[in-house]
Amino acid sequence: MTTATSTIVPVASRLDFDALAPVFSRAVGELDDAATAQLDLAGIDAGLRELVRLRASQLNGCAYCVDLHSRAARTHGVTAQRVDALAVWTESGLFTAAERAAFALTEEMTRMSETHVPEEAVTAVVDAFGEDGAAALISLVIAINVWNAIGVTARPWRVAPRTAD
Repeated sequence: MTTATSTIVPVASRLDFDALAPVFSRAVGELDDAATAQLDLAGIDAGLRELVRLRASQLNGCAYCVDLHSRAARTHGVTAQRVDALAVWTESGLFTAAERAAFALTEEMTRMSETHVPEEAVTAVVDAFGEDGAAALISLVIAINVWNAIGVTARPWRVAPRTAD
């Protein structure tokens, strides 16, 4: 939305990644579909999946994915308050112990060059979701980090301003 005193500054696309690397782009889509199928098999709630995707996207600075997954989380029943609080989940009382374990693992994996994914992060997710759920969540974090790498590096997709959610 623009007003007389403010103008939205567009962020230029760098590469039309989907057109330039269509085979790889389709493969990443299939990777994401496979992660979603694993989450379904493990019984992981769709709202939590979107929050995990959103948290990784926040950490990686992928504007397109932050927009996409914040909207998707609300579509899957996550309240706007919880979506807004995700950036400060460690300080918020709005999340369950299981969700907190999933967010901690997401952060450790997304920052693995710094954290080396400590044992306690994996153990907490296994305790909360079982081994199948932990494997499914690991798959999801891998998939969203691939999407984020494309989005941040190539900026192939644009975020369109919305007037309402």
